[in-house]
Amino acid sequence: MQGDPDLRLCVRELLELIEQTPEKFRNFSEDDILRKTSPEKWSRKEILGHLIDSALNNLRRFTEIQFLPQPYIIQPYDQVNLVIVNDYQHLPVQQLLNLWQTLNRQIIHVIERIPEQKLAYPVNPQYHNKEMKNLGWIIGDYVAHMKHHMKQIFPSG
Repeated sequence: MQGDPDLRLCVRELLELIEQTPEKFRNFSEDDILRKTSPEKWSRKEILGHLIDSALNNLRRFTEIQFLPQPYIIQPYDQVNLVIVNDYQHLPVQQLLNLWQTLNRQIIHVIERIPEQKLAYPVNPQYHNKEMKNLGWIIGDYVAHMKHHMKQIFPSG
């Protein structure tokens, strides 16, 4: 599929985020981490919790796509209720960072071991436009999604 991401770059970007994010969080006060710009928006801590949920779901996807029947059909998850039920706002930030880092290290481990031919396995992301994707694209989209939310957490870079 044209436009597939460079997986080495994806891994490098994930590694950089894993290494840099805890230090960047240390620059925030507790108020900065907990503050919501409005009641319906997530705090920085809750955005990190959302990224944990994303890592959990995508780790499962990246592994299952390799052995389940094709095309693999992405099952959506209820992002808002997962953040609420997990109550990320009231967990220690270090606990959240540790979990997020561990999940993403496992994702990197899985990505680095995917045989080249499996990256082309078809995936139905269930988008409204019905466009099929592949495993390589799904991995790149995961990294892009994480970078999008990191810009929300760290707007100044």
